[in-house]
Amino acid sequence: MERIICTLVREADWRAAEALGEYRGSADDARDGFLHFSTRAQLRATAAKHRAGIADLWLVEADVTALDDALRWEPASGSSRPGLFPHLYAPLPVSAVVRAVAVALVEGVHVFPDDVP
Repeated sequence: MERIICTLVREADWRAAEALGEYRGSADDARDGFLHFSTRAQLRATAAKHRAGIADLWLVEADVTALDDALRWEPASGSSRPGLFPHLYAPLPVSAVVRAVAVALVEGVHVFPDDVP
């Protein structure tokens, strides 16, 4: 499996997580009982499907080796998208984050760092 997993977080939520020392997730995460992540290869499709048009997002990348057995690789619920997605059944410790960067929205399209496929 991948070593780095990604999630898209609203800026205010990420700033709160930095102050708290952990990210506890969005309303969608709370509803589903886990934090939704993607691999770098899955990120663009995830953003287009679930975060289209949202301008205040941060790309938060975490090292899976810091997440222990709270991380599970599962199919996306109710989706025909192939592959397994990383789901974290615990808050994300800020100490596990290897990069957090603002994501620009240009003409309705998210612009990710060059190393995101």
